[in-house]
Amino acid sequence: MRNETSRLGDIIIKNQAELLEGWLTSLVARIGRRDANAENELRQQASRFLILVGNAVNNAGTTDIDNAAWQDARHLLGEISANRVRQGYSSIETANFVFSLKEPLTSHLRAELAGQPDALVEEISATNGLFDKLGLFTVEAYQKSREQVIMRQQQELLELSTPVVQLWKDVLALPLIGTLDSARTQVVMESLLQKIIDTSASIAIIDITGVPTVDTLVAQHLLKTVAAARLMGADCIISGIRPQIAQTIVHLGVNLEDVITKATLADAFQVALQRTGSAIVRNQG
Repeated sequence: MRNETSRLGDIIIKNQAELLEGWLTSLVARIGRRDANAENELRQQASRFLILVGNAVNNAGTTDIDNAAWQDARHLLGEISANRVRQGYSSIETANFVFSLKEPLTSHLRAELAGQPDALVEEISATNGLFDKLGLFTVEAYQKSREQVIMRQQQELLELSTPVVQLWKDVLALPLIGTLDSARTQVVMESLLQKIIDTSASIAIIDITGVPTVDTLVAQHLLKTVAAARLMGADCIISGIRPQIAQTIVHLGVNLEDVITKATLADAFQVALQRTGSAIVRNQG
């Protein structure tokens, strides 16, 4: 419900053009990035935001920005925050979009209420409270957008770090580099199984030369991947078993008796060729 004593909404709508220019000057100075296209986009965003805030204050007051009347303003701040994340702005730079409007607004409030000190104090207090809430909302929207970007990048990195390569007809290779955790195991398994379906491969070599350590959890992840591949009709060979890893697996009591293991990818490839009835012959000429 509208706060009947508040004049903020009317002041914003009445002085929109002047407020916009004063606000943009402060925004550009705070951001410190001079670019004609960026400043044009900033002007459009600021103009829209002034209209939305003025209407929302007149319809719902300054105390509850969760009110439906503030929905469009919140949506715009969410869009701006998401764009700022992609453009490399910091959360402080993004929040300044809101906070920098306080100064020109306060100047207009003082001019409009020069002879009403009590009303002026009340309006300035309400304005500061409102824009503190809007600034906090902007920071929260920025953090959510940033987390989404980070999660998407992590997923893309996982996919890039688990390439499945076809070495030969019916032979696939999956070189693993780095730590093998539950999330990555799922990506590894999905990538390998899909490639088995696409190529109808019968042998999959899982090379762990680039895996720094093998503990019980890593060994379990490997066994799950092997089991899943077998269900799809492909046998697995684990290569890259270094002496230290072999000792660790023995100490952990992990049972790899049903899985062929080799020290190097080359050794595993030779076994795969034999099992598929293929051979590489050296050209004597």
